[in-house]
Amino acid sequence: MLSGRIALVTGGAAGIGRSVCQALQREGARIVVADLDIDGCFKTIDDMKSAGSSSDGEHLAVGMDVADSVSVEDGFRKAVKHFGGDPPAIVVNSAGITRDCYLLKMTDEQFDQVLDVNLKGTYLVNKAAGLLMKQHNVKSGSIVNISSVIGKVGAVGQTNYAASKAGVIGFTKATAKELARFDIRCNCICPGYIETAMTAAIPDHIRQMTMMAIPMGVAGQPEDIAETAVFLSSTRAKYITGAAIDVNGGLL
Repeated sequence: MLSGRIALVTGGAAGIGRSVCQALQREGARIVVADLDIDGCFKTIDDMKSAGSSSDGEHLAVGMDVADSVSVEDGFRKAVKHFGGDPPAIVVNSAGITRDCYLLKMTDEQFDQVLDVNLKGTYLVNKAAGLLMKQHNVKSGSIVNISSVIGKVGAVGQTNYAASKAGVIGFTKATAKELARFDIRCNCICPGYIETAMTAAIPDHIRQMTMMAIPMGVAGQPEDIAETAVFLSSTRAKYITGAAIDVNGGLL
């Protein structure tokens, strides 16, 4: 379905990002695994090679701080060089952090860190990707941003995270309107409770309350988000742009 397409995935060293890399690779895409954790990037590539359908040089690991414009632009330059001048036609923004704290105790640093990575990082990666896709006249370009159900409903102790993820939804819708004329689609996915290292840090009583609120009665897996990202990245979703897709077992 994605044979030969180049896909760059931020946050690709672990969790949802790693699953997205693996799912895109299974559909034939060549993957740029981008993350601050460069060792984790190589681990993702090793996992893809272990699946039996990847060869040396088919994928690329790049260290990238999505909150830093120089780092983002350098990562895209490395990707273009590695693949002989071709830019990524698929970009999935999965990099994200939490710094949970009650509003009245939250520091400016905790607020700024989350907005810098989750929202500014989305802006920087979308801008770099859009410029390259336009410059190289990429056909059927796709950008998928990872938001969250928290961006729609909020959560106690996550005012910073909720603000960042709500921002990603609005940013995606505006970006979709701007980039459509260049044959670039932009959508976002709003995961619910997904079992990752990030959600493993949630206190037990909050986790139990969340599980009780999920009509399907089970937590989601990173693969559930990854398969949605694959669909949105493919021509099967050629008339979908500006959408915020809920993947949450009925939680919202």
